[in-house]
Amino acid sequence: MKCLLLVLLLGAGTVRAQVDLSKQLLTIKRVYVDRLTGGETAAQMRELVISSLHAAKLYVLTENQERADAVLRGAAEDLIYTDQFQSSDSVDLRSGVSAGSRSSRASSGARSLSVGVADRDSTDIHERKHEALATVRLVNKDGDVIWSTTQESDGAKFRGASADVADKIARQLAADVERARQGGEPR
Repeated sequence: MKCLLLVLLLGAGTVRAQVDLSKQLLTIKRVYVDRLTGGETAAQMRELVISSLHAAKLYVLTENQERADAVLRGAAEDLIYTDQFQSSDSVDLRSGVSAGSRSSRASSGARSLSVGVADRDSTDIHERKHEALATVRLVNKDGDVIWSTTQESDGAKFRGASADVADKIARQLAADVERARQGGEPR
């Protein structure tokens, strides 16, 4: 019975700690954006995330990790590939009739009828696609994750996929900060 009570108390403390961590979004003043893992395109994505966060004016962004209240870490990938679709359809119809006769004296006759219809359709489509994905987390000085999100995009109407993902990250963080101000929990 004592073990069950201890487990319940520890479980309740864990849930409360997660709620308390989301409130830390309101106490952060400076954020350092760490290098993102994920290849060459991750460095470009980092620059776009910095630009989007700076435009959102939520926090002071710093290049000095020592002065930061929190660090934004994560991974990003920007892929450009060709999607290929091939299909081939065909319909064929053939028919033939033939008749013939032969006689030994002078007459000979032959009849023949043949019909043929064919239809072939072939499609080969090569479509260039561009998609980006980033998953980031905001970590406090104690190493606790206080916020995280995953965003992806196939590109927006007037910007590329990476810029769209960076903008979605900044908008999600702004929405979660506002939700924390109003007393709700971030998504």
